[in-house]
Amino acid sequence: MSSVLWGLYQAAMAAMLLLAGPVLLLRRGKHYLPTLSGRLGRGPADVVSQGALWIHAVSVGEVGVAATLAHALPAEIPLLITTVTPTGQARAQALFGAGSARPAAVAYLPFDLGFAVSRFFKRFQPSSLILVEGDYWPLLLRAARRRGLPVAVVNGRVGDRGFGRMRRLQALLAPLFSAVGRFGVQSAEDRDRLVALGVTAERVTVTGNLKYESPEPPRKPELEGTLAGVAGGRPILLAGSTMPGEEEQVLAAWEMAGGASRALLVLAPRHPERWNEVDALLHSRASVDAVRRSTLVEAPGDSARRTGVILLDSLGELAALYRLAAAAFIGGTLVPKGGHNPLEAARFGVPVVVGPSMENFREMAEQFDRRDAWRRASDAGALGEIWKGWLDDPAAARAQGARAAALVEENRGALERTLAMLGPMASPPWPPKDLP
Repeated sequence: MSSVLWGLYQAAMAAMLLLAGPVLLLRRGKHYLPTLSGRLGRGPADVVSQGALWIHAVSVGEVGVAATLAHALPAEIPLLITTVTPTGQARAQALFGAGSARPAAVAYLPFDLGFAVSRFFKRFQPSSLILVEGDYWPLLLRAARRRGLPVAVVNGRVGDRGFGRMRRLQALLAPLFSAVGRFGVQSAEDRDRLVALGVTAERVTVTGNLKYESPEPPRKPELEGTLAGVAGGRPILLAGSTMPGEEEQVLAAWEMAGGASRALLVLAPRHPERWNEVDALLHSRASVDAVRRSTLVEAPGDSARRTGVILLDSLGELAALYRLAAAAFIGGTLVPKGGHNPLEAARFGVPVVVGPSMENFREMAEQFDRRDAWRRASDAGALGEIWKGWLDDPAAARAQGARAAALVEENRGALERTLAMLGPMASPPWPPKDLP
């Protein structure tokens, strides 16, 4: 790519940030304003991470994959973890911060502007780069190539919408992909799509989905005990990672299944900035007796034990709480958002129901469909019927969950294949030589 095109790209990126910045700060300022310095590549030199293996994970789901990989790497390899979203950053701090089993430096990915990228590389001086699922930024990859960093993709995927956009821009992708030495992808379809986009076949390996390999989240005994006290013997229905337009449907389904007299509903919105919005929705409904999880911690008294709905206004606790659920709904599926990871619930043998939208997990969804490892609900009415059926017949619910747990177990092996694909990037001596 010529210097003129690089200049035009940076100008376009700067213009986009200037236009989007006020909107983001207005809507989510409390999350983004404190992160601005890091996104501009600023910050003190981090001696611990200099020369580290850099793992980039966009948000919460990718951070979980990064943690799975990180725990399999030799302890003597220093790590740097970057994210894009504040929720991903919070999750990375929880998993890799001081006192964790696998500590690492944690930072925000810099904006793809020349000065910010240069500051970032000067600050951290990484030795190699792993992109979780593929988050390709032209200037960043150009800087990595110029510095001779080995670059690889793990758990790579090329979704339907992404593939369509990339096909239209294929002529510009060559310098983007040429910086990546190896691609480990989830499926044969992902491999074929990368090859169609111009990546040579010998650089692409089907390694499987690392999300099947994620370690079991640690238990939270105090919170589990509090929830058990609130439930008072009722089964728990858990709606995780819900998106705008879904909470109303989940509440309608819960009421159809019997409401507070039959089950305690734990409602976990995907994005923290929506906690107050969902809380207002809950309190606008006279028939719903709801409390926030933070209130339970402060005052888990007798009044809390009469509640019907708990709003999970916390980060990093959802995955561990699925083990308590009699049934789970996975959000981002009753509205056209592409879905979220069902494995956090399925691993515990919890019966799972999702809506029609699972485009972001197409291969996984096809596996669950083929094995009857979950149920599909077209709308709130169907979700309510499914939940009611499981509450009426716990044995059927357990059988449904058992099929999901078996599917998770059968799909393990991606971690071993990923480590083999990474080769010298995943083993001492450190730092590695360039990937072949």
